[in-house]
Amino acid sequence: MVEVKLMQQILASNDALAREQLRQLNRHGVVGINIMSGPGAGKTTLVEKTVAALKDKWRIWVIEGDIQGDIDARRVIAQGVSCTQINTQGACHLDGLMLSAVFPSIDLKKIDLLIIENVGNLVCPAEFKLPVHYNITVVSTPEGSDKPIKYPLMFTKSDVIIVNKIDLLPYVDFDMMQFSRAVRKLKPRIPIYAVSLRSGEGVSKWLSWLEDKLEKFCRKKSGTRS
Repeated sequence: MVEVKLMQQILASNDALAREQLRQLNRHGVVGINIMSGPGAGKTTLVEKTVAALKDKWRIWVIEGDIQGDIDARRVIAQGVSCTQINTQGACHLDGLMLSAVFPSIDLKKIDLLIIENVGNLVCPAEFKLPVHYNITVVSTPEGSDKPIKYPLMFTKSDVIIVNKIDLLPYVDFDMMQFSRAVRKLKPRIPIYAVSLRSGEGVSKWLSWLEDKLEKFCRKKSGTRS
């Protein structure tokens, strides 16, 4: 019982921090997205493809969460956008406290989109709120189609599901219909985009979804200022 109360206090404290950070994004008209997945599903490649496609139109900042190292951050910086690295030193997720250390270094007035790449894990990141408007979960076909059944909270908390590595479908045991049914049992109207980040197949649908959100947010921001 003591452990349960302590966890409730930790989550409540984190939620309060994340709400204040989200208010900062809203004040400056910045859209925040949180990209989650298990290790190796393709989070960083998704970030790279997204940045490459949108950076000439939208001002982007990326926060990279890893237990150790800056390999992914260097890949993002190579795309020509600013990136902040957070090493969690063993923690399996990012949270509001970790982000509070880097928020002051991000000039929110000069960005339109904040992309947070969470630590590779299908459990912990779903528990801790971040200052974002949308949660994106990436799964890859080699992982199998049972992930929504095994990790329901992750899919319940998500606003978009991206199924990566569809080019491997002929070689792996992944049932797209079974997967989609399991996801929509948890969240009936959630968009599911089947993509190959390697070949680019299907990526345009994800980019269209994100640009639609950015355009709507931009119109709302302009209306507020006028």
